[in-house]
Amino acid sequence: MIINIKYSDYLMNDYDIDKCRIDASKHFILKYMKRWNWDFNDLRDEIKNSYKIEKLGKRKYEAYIKDRVKKIIFVYYKEFDTIFVISGSEGS
Repeated sequence: MIINIKYSDYLMNDYDIDKCRIDASKHFILKYMKRWNWDFNDLRDEIKNSYKIEKLGKRKYEAYIKDRVKKIIFVYYKEFDTIFVISGSEGS
């Protein structure tokens, strides 16, 4: 029997992505969400379905999106049960 566990599910056991609140910086909203034609539901789905999430510090994470071109940088605040998206990037 082979069990497939997503890397993001293994690392992100600190919180439930479906229940926590998601906010984004003005920079991320105007530059990346507008360009990628996303709303907050799309952002939540992309973080949940990302193929890799790296923890960079105490609260900072990087989520690599499945098309391997986009990256989302966010912070998780445990006290408020909130994800705050700082920035993103895309490349080839």
